[in-house]
Amino acid sequence: MEFMDSKTLFTKISPVRLFFIASVPGAISMLASALYQVIDGILVGQILGELAFAALNLAMPFVIINFSLADLIGVGSAVPISVSLGKRETKRADNIFTCACILIVGAGVLIGGVLYLLAVPLLRLMGAEGELLHLSVQYLQVYAICAPVTTIIFAVDNYLRICGKIKSSMFLNIFMSALTAILEFVFLYIFKWGIWGAGLATCTGMFLCSVIAFWPFFRGEMELHICRPEFSADMVKQIVSCGMPNFLSNIAGRVTSILLNFLLLRMGGAEAVSVYGILMYAEGFVQPLLYGMCDSLQPAVSYNLGAGNKKRIQAIEKCCYTASGSVSLLSAAVLFFFPDVITRMFVSSPDAVFLEMARGAVMLFALTYLTRWFSFATQSYMVAVERAGAAALISVSTALIFPVVLVVALWPLGLTGIWLNFAGTSVLAGIMSAVMLKKTSEKLEKFD
Repeated sequence: MEFMDSKTLFTKISPVRLFFIASVPGAISMLASALYQVIDGILVGQILGELAFAALNLAMPFVIINFSLADLIGVGSAVPISVSLGKRETKRADNIFTCACILIVGAGVLIGGVLYLLAVPLLRLMGAEGELLHLSVQYLQVYAICAPVTTIIFAVDNYLRICGKIKSSMFLNIFMSALTAILEFVFLYIFKWGIWGAGLATCTGMFLCSVIAFWPFFRGEMELHICRPEFSADMVKQIVSCGMPNFLSNIAGRVTSILLNFLLLRMGGAEAVSVYGILMYAEGFVQPLLYGMCDSLQPAVSYNLGAGNKKRIQAIEKCCYTASGSVSLLSAAVLFFFPDVITRMFVSSPDAVFLEMARGAVMLFALTYLTRWFSFATQSYMVAVERAGAAALISVSTALIFPVVLVVALWPLGLTGIWLNFAGTSVLAGIMSAVMLKKTSEKLEKFD
């Protein structure tokens, strides 16, 4: 459906068909995009060993923070761009798009520079010493150096979907994952470059795919056009407001990961950090499916918000909630019944003690997805209808507030309490989301 313009796609196609046109490729696209992290973990763990895998997991929260501002601007600009197109304000949409791209590159320079300079003290503060510190610093600094030319890849998905290029986005992300996997295998297994080669492989793939993605924009072949930028305080404020829930979720989630890694390193050593890494890589497989389905429908919901079509928004969201619930419950079943298989994907020859720890952790972690889908879909919906405050409250509570509260509440259970933290957070987030959804639905009833 690459030939279909956004107006036809977002307003004329039936909601169920729209879901399959937009969300299914979107979910595949986000999964392919996120697979680089899973592949990264598998190759580092299998080729470089358990210590390198632990170092990767210590550095990964900071790597995600490195991309957080680009994600904030990409998601935050997508909403006002879509609303503007729904109102037929094409010049405003082009200006927001152009300004957002400039802001992303600038943010990459800023955050990359800070993380490069502070890599050693930050990782030492987490408790890393000796070879573990050396490896984790190497990995983080490669991402920091490459930030100005790689972070924009996290925004281009939004712009391609707005222009109706959903399949192009999907194939680009599949290509990026395949390219980074090939490069990483070559760098680690053939060239023997070490953990820094893993980071370089991923950054190289991101840079090349960013150039490919933006080439048709540079040539003026897309619905959004690069124009002479006109920045304004109101525009930047709107971008930040709409992107803040995602940004806060990323930052808060990384703060939580840093806290949990800090505690795990002291409670169970590098082995516990590795088990936590396995859980995060499992989440890195499931979450992109949920995010891809919900995020891919955001432009359609925002477009119809601008066009004043309340009933179509409700029909689209019904598809989103149904699909998210189905995927989440299936994921819970796979995690619960196949914990050993998932563990061996990242650690080739675990000893009996490590395998027992990982098995219990993965099975408890599986309970998270019995309810996680509801808060995820609700947060995405809030962003799409410009209820940024509600979305931000859900994201921060889910990523930071509830986990920290549960760390204290479940402390007597030791490591088991850490593994139960995720499921408990998901239940609390679901309750909060139900309350927020009810309030927003009442306000939407008054929307004309």
